[in-house]
Amino acid sequence: MPTQQNSKPLTTRTIQNLKPDDSLTRDIGEYRGLHLRSGKSGTKTFFYRYRSPINNKLTQVKIGNFPSISLVEARAALLDLKSKRSDGICPATELKDLKRKKKESASREFNNVDQFTVTSLIEFYLQNYIEDRRAPNGKVIAGARKKKGQNETRRTLYADVVVKLGDKLAMEITRQDVVDLVSGIIERGAKVQAGNVLREFSSAYEFAIGNGKFSDSFANPALLAKASLRQTKVKLTSNKGRRVLSDNELSQFLAWLPNSAFRPKHKSILRLTLWTGCRTGEICAIKIKDIDFKNSTLRISESKTDVERYIQLPRQAIAYLVSIKPENGEYLFRSGSSNFHLTQKSLSEHSWVLRKSGQMLNIDSWTPHDLRRSVRTGLSRLQCPSEVAEAVLGHARKGIEGTYDLHSYDRECRTWLQIWADHLDTL
Repeated sequence: MPTQQNSKPLTTRTIQNLKPDDSLTRDIGEYRGLHLRSGKSGTKTFFYRYRSPINNKLTQVKIGNFPSISLVEARAALLDLKSKRSDGICPATELKDLKRKKKESASREFNNVDQFTVTSLIEFYLQNYIEDRRAPNGKVIAGARKKKGQNETRRTLYADVVVKLGDKLAMEITRQDVVDLVSGIIERGAKVQAGNVLREFSSAYEFAIGNGKFSDSFANPALLAKASLRQTKVKLTSNKGRRVLSDNELSQFLAWLPNSAFRPKHKSILRLTLWTGCRTGEICAIKIKDIDFKNSTLRISESKTDVERYIQLPRQAIAYLVSIKPENGEYLFRSGSSNFHLTQKSLSEHSWVLRKSGQMLNIDSWTPHDLRRSVRTGLSRLQCPSEVAEAVLGHARKGIEGTYDLHSYDRECRTWLQIWADHLDTL
């Protein structure tokens, strides 16, 4: 890992202009010891590098990531760490001791029902079931969810449950506490989030009960709350999506999109969704290496169903991909200067912003996912066989058919996606 030897102090502009290359840059003068790593993914991290007063070995301790931590804040933290080192304290050793004590404290809470708070309950559920973890032998044990699902579950529980009930003892939470929590989420218009919170909170309790954290007579308050909410006819799920864009609306959409306020990459994602019927999340995560321009196929490895499949690209999609293909990087739609892809959430959020600001196409309200449903409905309208249309969307076949019919329908999918793309041209 190369280290750039600066002759001038670090500046914010210098840091902003650093490219992702996994190199180290260091400050000078009174801030000597402050290093900045610009990683391959584009993450820029401040470190304090020094010789430990305990064993005289070269040691480093992380200060934070830029721009969450500014250069001024990093320098202030550096001076504080330097002061500790002057007093004979090794900051890295101190940090390790602090983490160890926190872990021991959490462990005591997990095993003591009188200290088992809601936050402890949530962490127990996340760390021991939802998220990846290490076995005593160092082997990684996969969590119950994929990485994206792990992050979303943690965000869901912390954003609502921990914020409202985190400091309370888990054994003292009542049915009414949970009903009030869920009702508050519903009142702010987040009905789906309310359902997610109730489901995960109930699962957290079930997991803890199953692991002996509560007495045999303890009743899951989230489960009781679910029964109460059902009795009051409260619906905690969104309405089933039924929005389909008609040919007339698709014609308006295709004319409006090029000059719309959507960002260029978002426009490309919407175009490819309409040509292929893929999920927008699948399009967002396209890797350049998975596009086969010679055979006109796109390999989808990150899918909702965990089943790898190949999309048979129509001529229009291939021509468009050739025109936007970047020269470097792993993903077709990179997020900023990082080496990670745009997320489906960013597309949905931008759509919401355009709608709120009155910049959305003037037709009945629609979402990016409605384009996928419009492709499926449009194929049926063109007399595409149902089994082929389902294969186009990558839907897993169920029951006996899913067990015995293992045909991929690649040739048929290519034919009908080309028919669909040609139909879009006529609009």
